[in-house]
Amino acid sequence: MTLTVAFSSHSPVESQVDIVVVGVYDHGVLSPSAQLLDNASGGALSRLAARGDLSGKQGAITRLFDLPGVTAPRIMVVGLGEAGGLDVPRYLKALAEAAKSLKAGNQVNVASFLGEVSVRDRDSEWCLRQQVVVFSHHAYRFVSTRGRKPGDHGIKSLQLPAGSESALRAGLAIAGGVALTRELGNLPPNICTPQYLAETAQRLATTLPKFSVEILEREEMEKLGMGALLGVARGSRNAPRLIIMKYSGAENADAAPYVLVGKGITFDTGGISIKPGAGMDEMKFDMCGGGSVFGALHAVAELGLSINVIGVVPAVENMPDGDAYRPGDVLTSMSGQTIEVLNTDAEGRLILCDAISYAKRFNPHTMVDIATLTGACVVALGKHAHGLMSHDDALANELLQAGEHVHDRAWRLPIWDDYQTQLDTGYADMANIGGKNAGAITAGCFLARFANEVRWAHLDIAGTAWDEGRKGGATGRPVQLLVQWLLDRAA
Repeated sequence: MTLTVAFSSHSPVESQVDIVVVGVYDHGVLSPSAQLLDNASGGALSRLAARGDLSGKQGAITRLFDLPGVTAPRIMVVGLGEAGGLDVPRYLKALAEAAKSLKAGNQVNVASFLGEVSVRDRDSEWCLRQQVVVFSHHAYRFVSTRGRKPGDHGIKSLQLPAGSESALRAGLAIAGGVALTRELGNLPPNICTPQYLAETAQRLATTLPKFSVEILEREEMEKLGMGALLGVARGSRNAPRLIIMKYSGAENADAAPYVLVGKGITFDTGGISIKPGAGMDEMKFDMCGGGSVFGALHAVAELGLSINVIGVVPAVENMPDGDAYRPGDVLTSMSGQTIEVLNTDAEGRLILCDAISYAKRFNPHTMVDIATLTGACVVALGKHAHGLMSHDDALANELLQAGEHVHDRAWRLPIWDDYQTQLDTGYADMANIGGKNAGAITAGCFLARFANEVRWAHLDIAGTAWDEGRKGGATGRPVQLLVQWLLDRAA
């Protein structure tokens, strides 16, 4: 479901919506909009706060009904913690708690005044943008293969006090990109195949400005010598696709593009090195790196950024079969480098290395690959931070700062040449795994052998791309980080 967001000139007292959302701090300190409601209702909020029935504790939610003098039938008061102590994580938590609380019930039209609060080191435009992104995130429902539950209405419209049109536009564009990424990730693998991803890209080209698409099929990849990518694809009856999406926004059409390369394994059994059955259903999320490229390109085109951006998504299914590639096979990549396969479940780097080699033909200004690459990264960083690797300190800092700005954070891991020896083998130029130690880093070192002279960074999103469990789902990360980084480059 798409959330409709618009500015409104109505005060919280006069808003003609199902519910008005305002903030309150510890010790009963009311935000400006909460104070207006308090004045209109004859001090109702102050009285409740004084007797402990209205909490300013961080993330606390209090609902009030039919306040005298107030048009809206419901008021949601969100706890903001200590006055003057609101930082980025706490502000985003307050937004998230409010948005989650609105998921059920009949309040489909909402007016939020949480953008008026002061957030440390952030301006009002940032607060507005994050309201749009966070409320849209929690308004999202996956209904493509299921119906709605009774009473599960969710919010449909969000009204905000008049503010920056550019911030609203950015919030809507990012929210749309995140929703696209989540939808692609959540779709079952019998629907979201390599062909489906290719068709999705082609549909985007019919609706987005300055956007074009090229699809390479097996025969064209064979001519290019993409033996690593095609080796992974051999076990599946779903043919591979190499998806190239181009957004041409720079005034100079020949300006060097920013290239995003996303891992698009639409389902990963592990191949002959088959995974355990428990949790294998979550391997439909193994294309979330590619999904984030779709989402980022969608947002960039909606924003009309004055840069050129190219997305390259190798879309492949990794299946066991009589023709599947095996441990011990030696594959020849598009670069000419040979790879000994020691584990067919280390397939993401094999499709990415050929996609990276292909993407060099665009003479990129910068290349970033995004991949649900290693369980080792999840062990190292958990579910909070993306793993970031790059030989370029300036690029690494750009990405880290973009992530900090929107709280879609990454953590830099070393990619020293010391680790490269773990990929040594006597049977090829390199092995596709480096042993049990430093697995996320050796995967990055593997990709670095193909990026070499390009200004390049690698984001391992294995821990951040989806929430685990049957009620989990794709998160849409790191679309916010990528779009913020590209916004900074365009500026």
